Amino acid sequence: MKILVINGPNLARLDIRDSSIYGDFNYPQLKSFIEESAKSQGFTADVRQSDDEATIISWLKNEGDIIEIDEAVLEIATDKVDSEVPSMESGVLIQKLYKEGDVVKVGEPIAIISANGVAAVAAPTEKISTPEPIAVIENTITVAQQATTTLAPSTSDRFYSPLVMNIARAEGVSMDQLERILGTGQEGRVTKRDILDFVKNGNAQPSAASTPAAHPVAAIMPSAQVAPIASHETPAINLAPGDELIEMDRMRKLIADHMVMSKQTSPHVTSFVEADVTNIVNWRNKIKDSFKAREGENFTFTPIFIEAITKAIKDFPMINISVSGDKIIKHKNINIGMAAALPSGNLIVPVIKNADFMNLTGLAKSVNDLAGRARNNKLKPDEIQGGTYTVTNVGTFGNVLGTPIINQPQVAIMAMGAIVKKPAVIETEHGDLIGIRHKMFLSHSYDHRVVDGALGGMFVRRVADYLEQWDINREV
Repeated sequence: MKILVINGPNLARLDIRDSSIYGDFNYPQLKSFIEESAKSQGFTADVRQSDDEATIISWLKNEGDIIEIDEAVLEIATDKVDSEVPSMESGVLIQKLYKEGDVVKVGEPIAIISANGVAAVAAPTEKISTPEPIAVIENTITVAQQATTTLAPSTSDRFYSPLVMNIARAEGVSMDQLERILGTGQEGRVTKRDILDFVKNGNAQPSAASTPAAHPVAAIMPSAQVAPIASHETPAINLAPGDELIEMDRMRKLIADHMVMSKQTSPHVTSFVEADVTNIVNWRNKIKDSFKAREGENFTFTPIFIEAITKAIKDFPMINISVSGDKIIKHKNINIGMAAALPSGNLIVPVIKNADFMNLTGLAKSVNDLAGRARNNKLKPDEIQGGTYTVTNVGTFGNVLGTPIINQPQVAIMAMGAIVKKPAVIETEHGDLIGIRHKMFLSHSYDHRVVDGALGGMFVRRVADYLEQWDINREV
């Protein structure tokens, strides 16, 4: 049996500080210990870190600047979050080994800092290498310069992960060569193994025969005829007088790639239901002030929506799935992602883990905490990972309807529209009446590969039922 052990980025602190918290082992020692312990029990341990590379966003210090211990030197970004890297030593920043925008492996030297006359080397995610002789450092600089070889931008919509792009730069693989590699990943995406095999074979194009049967179209096509997904030429930019050209920031580029990949991966279908939420509106108006006084927190509609969704997921567990090739992964945990708008205009999706085990107060506190730290860029990497279903509240912006794009690798997402007062027919024992009711639309987008209209439609209807049947005497 093989056991996969995934470690978070904080393990880079091992053997550096706070031994009472992080222990006396450094990371290689801990890795070896786990592997040997597993071996003694008859298992094989595959030990990895969750974040093995980062992108340098900006340098906060210039060469020649004096740096104090624990002072931030630069900002880095993974695919998930941005964070600052502090210095472990006081000294002077002698040399930057990478520039802004470069992708660096965790543990790679990125800067030389003089500390009491000794060259200390800073590395991503707080991992500091031991001092090296000048000759070794010069060699590291040369390697770093070679690893940052410019890779021409892609002229297609084919998605490449940061890891694949970094390997291509380091190995001198051109974009033309990259786009001709037969990808064995989902929807023909190039995986780490694909590009490493390409390099190992002397840049010889992998044969179609080696492509897994899960991708029969790619397997039967001659390699010379394999084209990138939805390939098209990037149109020339023609600016009219007064037009402004704005460069996408790093997060917007990631969002764009993720959205395009999602639409290419999943055939989207959207079902709509209008729900009467009058009871919820009246109940919230009744309890929100007492809740604020007692808990010191605002009570929004979002925790109510999340509770209804978790109940519906329990009724229809095949919504709580993901797809891997021709396999369906049915998730035990119900982890609800909630889309949050940032001040920059970008979007991030923090995740409420095991939402079905929380009461309404717990959900309210989690929603407020995650949303607040998202706006302040204080989320931890694991707080935006592991979601199994996502909800987005488009009503926050006054929108009554939305057709959200699925947050891969999930298979469904629900948009909550604005709550609007409408005239409606009310059925009573004395006949039908016209009254003013609070109504909202629920928009449910789902992956038609694995979720048919019946399941997708029944699920959103069930969420609406839970909202409409709200107990106005409920305590919170």
